[in-house]
Amino acid sequence: MLKPIHWNTFVWDFTKIQIGFVLFGLAITLMIRGNIGTSAWAVLEVALAQKIGITIGTMTVLMGFFVLTGAVLMREKMGWGTLANILSIGPWEDLWLSIIPSVKDNLPLQIGMLLLAIFLMGLASAIYIGVDAGAGPRDSMMLAIKRTTGISIRAARAIIEVTVVTIGWILGGPVGFGTLAYAILVGPSVQWGFKIFKVQPHKPVEEEVVAGVEGGAE
Repeated sequence: MLKPIHWNTFVWDFTKIQIGFVLFGLAITLMIRGNIGTSAWAVLEVALAQKIGITIGTMTVLMGFFVLTGAVLMREKMGWGTLANILSIGPWEDLWLSIIPSVKDNLPLQIGMLLLAIFLMGLASAIYIGVDAGAGPRDSMMLAIKRTTGISIRAARAIIEVTVVTIGWILGGPVGFGTLAYAILVGPSVQWGFKIFKVQPHKPVEEEVVAGVEGGAE
């Protein structure tokens, strides 16, 4: 199921959504390079990338298609923004990873990188969601599970993220106190981003999505 494309605003919408993806990729990179823990999905993707021997950005793209396939099989609606999410965030991650060095043994700087990442994630998510071009693959899966099982979005989100971070941790992914800090702070950050850009959720369900946004729009 594909949401219609509004061609009269497509160029502007595409530009805005790419700005969101640039910031999203930067936020993920800052968490990875900060070495004190990342978002749940980044924990898994970093671990798998290291195991397979590919770049983290490439793994992000592959994971996006894998998750989207599951959501589509569950008949979840997607939009051009869903595909743009999958194809764009990974390459932006690899670009930022090639620029930003890894930081260790400098806790104040590492905490600063984490907080900046969470701040940027809020802005990026607000920009991306504001375009209303379709949910990201991970949120699509969450919505599909909610719709097919009847459980709440928060419960679906929790099940997915606990499963993902557990598998990533077992595989050697970068779990740390930053992982917990991200989980606690990203919701308020996104809400703040919504206020800055005056983004209005188009459906009531999206208000709950914001509280557990992927990491975005990941």
